[in-house]
Amino acid sequence: MSVNLHTLPNGVRVVTEAMPGIDSATIGLWVEAGGRHERAEENGIAHFLEHMAFKGTERRSALRIAEEIEDVGGYINAYTSRETTAYYARVLKDDVALALDVVADIVLNPLFDEAEIEIERGVILQEIGQALDTPDDIIFDWLQEAAFPDQPMGRTILGPEERVSAFRREDFRRFVGAHYGPDRLILAAAGGIDHDAIVRQAEDLLGHLAPRASVPPEPARFAPRERRELKALEQVHFALGFEGPGYRDEAFFAAQVYAQALGGGMSSRLFQEAREKRGLCYSIFAQAGAYADTGLITVYAGTSAEDIAGLAELTVDEMRRAAADLTEAEVARARAQMKAGLLMGLESPTARAERLARMLAIWGRVPSVAETVARIEAVTRAEVTGFAERLAQAGQAALALYGPGERAPALARLTERLAA
Repeated sequence: MSVNLHTLPNGVRVVTEAMPGIDSATIGLWVEAGGRHERAEENGIAHFLEHMAFKGTERRSALRIAEEIEDVGGYINAYTSRETTAYYARVLKDDVALALDVVADIVLNPLFDEAEIEIERGVILQEIGQALDTPDDIIFDWLQEAAFPDQPMGRTILGPEERVSAFRREDFRRFVGAHYGPDRLILAAAGGIDHDAIVRQAEDLLGHLAPRASVPPEPARFAPRERRELKALEQVHFALGFEGPGYRDEAFFAAQVYAQALGGGMSSRLFQEAREKRGLCYSIFAQAGAYADTGLITVYAGTSAEDIAGLAELTVDEMRRAAADLTEAEVARARAQMKAGLLMGLESPTARAERLARMLAIWGRVPSVAETVARIEAVTRAEVTGFAERLAQAGQAALALYGPGERAPALARLTERLAA
């Protein structure tokens, strides 16, 4: 498998990876514009815009968009994150040109029909309501807000109901005009593809786009707080957040290994201590998320009102202990899990295409899988325990809590216990 990169004169980047023996392909447009590119009054518009792309263009109705892809047995989808909006389709290799034509059409030529805006507004309001009714979903939005308050990085992707209820056609056009310039478009494809054919089609479909100035997003500022929403639920949902490294930080891989060893699987410290040995919870995990300029180490658990105090204290105790006695075997296991997760995930053309776009956005190039694996394997125990110690001693954490959490310790008490 080989990666090929071509940049059109107007700045659109085309990156592909042929996967011999694969009869399908994923092709899409990744736009370097997401939730953190919104102004406060625009919160939720990037996600709403993603929905509107499927509601019709000058050439295709909403039904026709779906039919053209599904008539050939493929599927089309999209998602919005804090830094990216992606539109992609997976089809058989003989239908790649069709898929690219459809994807480019919905991204570049959405109608923003007023009637369709109203219909989709209702859909998104239902989506917001569903999220609010899902405690182990909304808790992460609240943690993000507590970690990065009063700034784009801390706002929800879906946006608040009052903003979503107010968006009009001109708002979508304004956001597209400000953030969908060719320098922010990455066309990525993987699987049964022909790089040269895709470049030629990209030139026809995207080459006419005029370059435009891009406004960088507001830098993230970790200014942690706590948010407690007491409610008579069956469980208390508890999430702690610590500032982590961004994608380009030297500590990125050490942070990933740390989170894996702490709470990334059934053999991890948190799972073994909190669930297997003490029965304090059903679900508990740790993860390391990263952005261009910051990151967030998250620990989540759901437990009973009676056990929340013990679980919260156990969590920070295990974090403190990891800084002192994490073993070589635990680090090796975490590295192996990360390596296997990466390699197994990349057996899918969709995962390959997504990786191409993500790496190109972060690094301006696509590191080989072997290079990434080598970076994982090079992480030492000393680097992981050093990261764990710095995290413990920083004395800063965000907390989100939802449910019958009256007995939960104060955040200040938890951070003091962690740093002790």
